[in-house]
Amino acid sequence: MTHVSMTVLIGLVAWTLLLVIVMEVLRARLILTGAVAVTALKPDNANLSPFMQRLTRAHANCVESLPVLATLLIAALVADRAAVTDPLAPWLLAARVAQSCAHLASSGAFATNTRFAFFVVQVAIAVYWICALLAG
Repeated sequence: MTHVSMTVLIGLVAWTLLLVIVMEVLRARLILTGAVAVTALKPDNANLSPFMQRLTRAHANCVESLPVLATLLIAALVADRAAVTDPLAPWLLAARVAQSCAHLASSGAFATNTRFAFFVVQVAIAVYWICALLAG
């Protein structure tokens, strides 16, 4: 039986991978059309469009949070405690995707506040899981 937690774990990885694939496809297009020299690319896309810079940060945010969230989901699965993580796991994934989408949409105040709200949801879920998993 596949637990919701396992599906969400794969979803978190897939979302992170999707963002990097989109970034690399867009970068490849810029190179192939001659808009940017391959040697001019910067790791943070600082010399590219604001969207590309936001995409870089959205991907980095996913990479930064993935070890923590994945560890909690894996711990629950390994300990046969997925009943702790399963109910909120889809909400965690939804908040992760929504945070990234808000990041991609804009760097304005509303988008930034929205992004932060979705981040807080993820942190709250993670803290709850830690407490619940440790409580046994």
